[in-house]
Parts: sequence; structure tokens; C-alpha cells
Amino acid sequence: MKEILYDWNGANVWLFHFINDIRGDTLDRVMTFGSQLGAPLSFSNYLGLIALFAVAHVAHVTRRHATLVHEQTLRWLALIAVFAIAYVIDTVIVSMLKYWLDFPRPPLALGAAAVHSIGAPEFHHSLPSGHASFAALLAASLWPALNRYGRIAAILYVLWVGVSRVSLGVHFPADVLLYSFTLSLAVVLPIRSFVYSTLGVVPSRPAV
Repeated sequence: MKEILYDWNGANVWLFHFINDIRGDTLDRVMTFGSQLGAPLSFSNYLGLIALFAVAHVAHVTRRHATLVHEQTLRWLALIAVFAIAYVIDTVIVSMLKYWLDFPRPPLALGAAAVHSIGAPEFHHSLPSGHASFAALLAASLWPALNRYGRIAAILYVLWVGVSRVSLGVHFPADVLLYSFTLSLAVVLPIRSFVYSTLGVVPSRPAV
């Protein structure tokens, strides 16, 4: 079963090498920065930025349409609540799965000499990727407020973080593409449905 669901009949390792073998000083810096942008410990920073933007947006809208202050405030409150609740639940699930499954990271599974690692090599708790999961969670939480360009940027951000984890030699593609992204969507979507219905928020035109 693992050979099909995780190893992909060898495609998981092949794709890892395809990404990890592409090297360059500039690329390494870009991937390191992308990985930092997806760090789960950045939650408070993103939460603060979202709250700041929400206040600015509500103030801007209500200066023109004072009757919309309640509606706009409720929408941003719902979005922030989804992000915060999903983050807590996702963090617990990711932590439990990492230690319960204890899948080997690339340097242990393939040998340190076969992996290009940036920074100190890591050897355990590969599945799922906390960085990739957090990036997908952030994008999914913001999705209702994003316009077409914002959604394209969100998708590129998620892909950047996900690819960076493979490029830096700390995760296999399966850790990122299949399980981390899927896990975050499975957490965010029901929470969004619950929060929006509880607060009586109906999705409308994106704010960003």
C-alpha cells in the first residue's frame, strides 16, 4: 500500500531528485526564503498583517458606504476566525502524524551523500510537511477575500513553499503535494463552513 500511496512506484524519489538536483546559489536563497515564508511559527505575523489589512479595508469601505461597516467587519472576523481555528487544529494533526508515522526524511531514506541539503540535515518525521501544510492553510483561509490576481498569488505562494521543502532536501514530494496540501484543505473547508454559517456570513465579492 505504501508503495502506491506514498512511493508512487518510484515516482516520489524520481521527482525528489529532479527538484533537489537543480542547484545554484541564487536558487538556494530563493528556496530558503520561500521556506521561511511557510514557517508555521510565522502564524502570529500573518495574523497581525491580516488584522491590520482588515481594519484598513473596513475603514476604507465604510467611509464611502457607512451601512456596510457591520457586514464588512463580520466577514473579516469570520476569515480571521477560520485562519486561527484551522491553524490550531492543523498544528495538532500535523504534529501527531509526524510522530506517529515517523517517515524518514530524504537524507535518512536515500543517504546524506545523495541529497543536497541546505542547513543541518534532518532525518525523521517527514510526513506531513508542516511548512507546506501551513502555506496551504493560509491560502485556503484567505481565499474568499481574494480576487483573481490574489488567488493566483496565493497558488504561487503555496507552490513556492512546497517546492522549497523538496529543494532544501527536507521533504519528499509526497510529503508536500499529496498529504500536506490535502490535509490543510480538509481542515479549512469544514471550519469555514461552520464559522460562516454560525456568523451568518455569505461569501461575496473578494476584498483583495
